[in-house]
Amino acid sequence: MTIKEEAKKEVIAICASHKDEPSPLMVILEEIQKKLGYIPLEVQEVVSKEMGIPVAEIYGVVTFYNFFSLTPKGKYVVGVCLGTACYVKNSQQIIDKFAQSLGIEIGGTTEDGLFTVDAVRCIGACALAPSVSINGRVYAKVTPTEVDKIIADLRKKEETANG
Repeated sequence: MTIKEEAKKEVIAICASHKDEPSPLMVILEEIQKKLGYIPLEVQEVVSKEMGIPVAEIYGVVTFYNFFSLTPKGKYVVGVCLGTACYVKNSQQIIDKFAQSLGIEIGGTTEDGLFTVDAVRCIGACALAPSVSINGRVYAKVTPTEVDKIIADLRKKEETANG
């Protein structure tokens, strides 16, 4: 896959704005992730060329931190907490239900680009276990029977916004 020339220019501009900083890689990657939604290898190669940082180092950072992605994410990123408090309250059943209802694997994105389902470790809402975070909004004490309603509500929101 080839990134568009416009996106490449944005990546170069982001790199240029941080050239004089002592350790700019994380900031650059965060800005690229926010702007493009993901950080494919081709973008990592541009960052490498612009910043003089080996691609292997950049790839290591991108794959180490779960908030960076090598592939595009959906408009709604469903993060199901699998931390200890949530897991003991059956969050595995919840993530399985999201994946089943959306027809994707965990970590996958729906064909329409609307949903991505990710397993996350502790979102800091242990008292609300099991919890799910969707684009920063925390859903508390979620049960598998609520999953289809959550999905339907988000789809309805999309239809209203686009309709």
